[in-house]
Amino acid sequence: MLGEVLNEIESRDRFLLTSHARPDGDAIGSVLACCQILRLMGKQADVVMRDAVPVIYKPLPFADTILQCENVNGRYDAAIILECDNVQRTRLSGLENRFLINIDHHASARPFAHVNWIDAEACATGELVYRLAREAKVRISPDIATCLYTAVLTDTGSFAFSGTNEHTFALARELVMSGADPVRIAQSVYFSNPTSKMRLLGYALRNLHRQGCLSWMSVTQDEMERSEAIEEDCEGLVNYALSIEGVEVAVFFRELPDGRFRVSLRSKGALDVAKVAEQFGGGGHRCASGCAVNGPLSISVSRIMTQLQLGETPAIPLSQTSQPRADE
Repeated sequence: MLGEVLNEIESRDRFLLTSHARPDGDAIGSVLACCQILRLMGKQADVVMRDAVPVIYKPLPFADTILQCENVNGRYDAAIILECDNVQRTRLSGLENRFLINIDHHASARPFAHVNWIDAEACATGELVYRLAREAKVRISPDIATCLYTAVLTDTGSFAFSGTNEHTFALARELVMSGADPVRIAQSVYFSNPTSKMRLLGYALRNLHRQGCLSWMSVTQDEMERSEAIEEDCEGLVNYALSIEGVEVAVFFRELPDGRFRVSLRSKGALDVAKVAEQFGGGGHRCASGCAVNGPLSISVSRIMTQLQLGETPAIPLSQTSQPRADE
């Protein structure tokens, strides 16, 4: 399939690249690196995203070249969509009638495009972009290596998620040898949080519940406003609940302005949370996935816990899980 993707790229001249709304490190790092690879192949390429680049990823090379808009305009021979299971996840209009190339590594990925390169064995979409560069005989510059290392670092949970193996570290080694600075990248990603995120973390920890191997926490829309937090401040908060000794599965509920709840699920590997997320129209990885459910919080919690109870080991008895207090 890599060969087919490369053939389609070589036969065209101008490309639009994008990824999912509310982009994470793999989305931003992969799309930036892929854009530069295409340009080094002599192609014209633009990165267009629906949402702004999160603060912690703004130091990445070329991040200031990303065009933020809602509608795709311009003459493009093809659109390359990275890390999405459908066009709608980009939240961009104007992609539907274009030639689409889909590059993804999620277990929940779907072949929605004209050409689909899906490899669930890859540790990140950034790994697939790296392979594309190698196949195209494009040199991995320090800037490209920085973008790809960021993609790999963040999508493996700092090399902690299930599936991290010798190939993951071999890829990281290649990227460091190509010029990525692992210390600088880690400091930018993990030690550059805004004050608003720390305030929001305080609310989330106050709402922390733990029962057996399950832990969950939540933030309300009011708490978001009191913290002066924005959507990207929620990223990674669920990992604090997962870090508790003996906890195998953690869930984070974030109330949206319309009363629904965005749900982030994390697992240490014993339970496939992607299967749970898929029950609510979401998806992702075995150890990291997400979805959205209707409120109120008590109903949201009950629905998610029911699906966790039906999942693989460890068994999580619904009757033993904490329920939200009335004032939450």
